[in-house]
Amino acid sequence: MNVVISNEHQAELINFNVDVIKNITGTFTANELVEMYKNFFYDRMILDVTALKEYDDYKTYQKLTSGLDAEKFILWLPEGSNLCTPNFLARLISYGIYNFTTNFNGVMYLLNKPNTFKEVENIAKLSNINEIDKAEKQREAEAKMDPNKKKIILGVRNVTPSAGATTLIYMMQKEIAAVYGSEKVMSIEVNKGDFSFFYDKRMVSIRQLDLRATLQKFSSVNVILIDLNDYVDDSICTDVIYLIEPSTLKLNRLIRRNRAIFEGLAEKKVVLNQSLLLNNDIFDFETESGIKIFYNLPPLDERKRNPVMMEFLTKLGLLRSDAKGAGATAAGKIFGLFRR
Repeated sequence: MNVVISNEHQAELINFNVDVIKNITGTFTANELVEMYKNFFYDRMILDVTALKEYDDYKTYQKLTSGLDAEKFILWLPEGSNLCTPNFLARLISYGIYNFTTNFNGVMYLLNKPNTFKEVENIAKLSNINEIDKAEKQREAEAKMDPNKKKIILGVRNVTPSAGATTLIYMMQKEIAAVYGSEKVMSIEVNKGDFSFFYDKRMVSIRQLDLRATLQKFSSVNVILIDLNDYVDDSICTDVIYLIEPSTLKLNRLIRRNRAIFEGLAEKKVVLNQSLLLNNDIFDFETESGIKIFYNLPPLDERKRNPVMMEFLTKLGLLRSDAKGAGATAAGKIFGLFRR
């Protein structure tokens, strides 16, 4: 017999065609659910997480699993939400919750064939909980870099040729504008004209001779993103990220051109872009190159909102950790990595 707890998905779950011993609807704290069911016998708990107060806080699930059997949970997560990201899912997995989906068919599938750790291990590998904990503690200790209060000029530089700086800036611009408004962010491309193909008036292409004058022109803008291309002076930026596309071809070409390239990146903020590497691969890469990877960005669809992009921007300090709105319409494609 199963327990069903629903809220936004009440209509789909009210006539659930399985054995249900108890069906409740509404919003509850984690502690309330623990008190209700800690001495209650059931096979599975189908939980529409929107029935949880503070369901977007991983600590809520920590409280749940401290009082209830994590292996009995089947979580229905809001598609495209921040819950559907590697870091959040890795949290759930670390608490022993292996069964989660974004649709009704996924719930039915997991009832008949629940996941074990083996089925979700690949998701856990996409995230490093220890690194997340360190980043969170650092963010709590430091003042949050709110674009409404601080001016940020972020440079983006390709290390491997065509590592994706132009498209990455376009996606970053969209996410920041969606949260804080388009007037808060501006993108500048130096010595190229690729920005014109995005048809966005907040993205401009200029000559390097005009860069300082352009920055002065947009001095009231809180966040400026710069595609540096061949502009060599990083000091014009408050921060710079260095993009590496970690394909064998591009890495070998890079090393053949400059064998000492990684020595100059040892203290830099290096981002793997369009990367299919998993945690063990990244560890090997860091060991061999002698550099620390700031973030590992998978291939993303620039036409859609991407929850992963919000994580990246938060870690950069371009979004507050409590920012709302980014990723609200994202496809949540991380769920393509496991059963739905």
